[in-house]
Amino acid sequence: MTASGPMPCRLSAISRRRTLTPAQQAPHRAAVVIAGAIFVHTVTFASPRALGGVLAPSQSRPIRVLIADDHEIVRVGITRLLESSDRIEVVGVACDGEEAVDRCADCDPDVVLMDLQMPVMDGIEATRAISGGEDGPSVVVLTSFSDRRRITDALDSGAAGYLLKDSEPEELLAGIEAAAQGGAPLAPRVAARLVEERRAVGTPETISEREREVLALLGAGVANKQIAFRLGISPKTVKSHLSHIFRQIGVNDRLQAALWARRHGLVDDADVRRIGS
Repeated sequence: MTASGPMPCRLSAISRRRTLTPAQQAPHRAAVVIAGAIFVHTVTFASPRALGGVLAPSQSRPIRVLIADDHEIVRVGITRLLESSDRIEVVGVACDGEEAVDRCADCDPDVVLMDLQMPVMDGIEATRAISGGEDGPSVVVLTSFSDRRRITDALDSGAAGYLLKDSEPEELLAGIEAAAQGGAPLAPRVAARLVEERRAVGTPETISEREREVLALLGAGVANKQIAFRLGISPKTVKSHLSHIFRQIGVNDRLQAALWARRHGLVDDADVRRIGS
């Protein structure tokens, strides 16, 4: 890293001042707390030698990192943390997703630390754009959010990993190392959430016999009224069964449920022909 440091964000993005609404003030305060925690960890607990030892000396050159976050205090805090390791070089910073995409072409990073909630272009779209190219950098999401939707959206968009801003400095450094080597770093809380969601998704054995009948007919393309007629139940009961089935197997609509039923052997082509006749 040269004495001048990474190239700054757009001047307009840095100098722009605005009055925050009450709804906007909460994430802003959180950013200050997060960055403050990074500074405290860096100064109090992590000497350059100690942090440098976290990363395995398996690369011939430092890992080139681009930081994308719309809060300057967070960018500065993370930069100071990463600069304390001789295994990492911060080659650039970006204030929003669009600038992150542009800077990747200029800086040629190995790893991009990507915030999710940013102006102009959010982190999901930026991750998709960066990951869509050949031989592009590994994108590691670094955010405060750990809800299932953001996690799955980020990973589906091509992110190699998902870390949280309240992680210990050693976890962040190890995550960057893992991503640079082709790994998929996940914060423990994120990994637990994914396992929890996986376990919550039902299997054919967890569905009642009546629900299996409803799902088999749905998978064969039978409408709700016809399902009710064939099973001798009311359309309202069919709808209630389907709502429970959707929650059990982790789907949102009839098409996904029908595909799930076929994939798990609840209905096959012979069933479709017999039911349709």
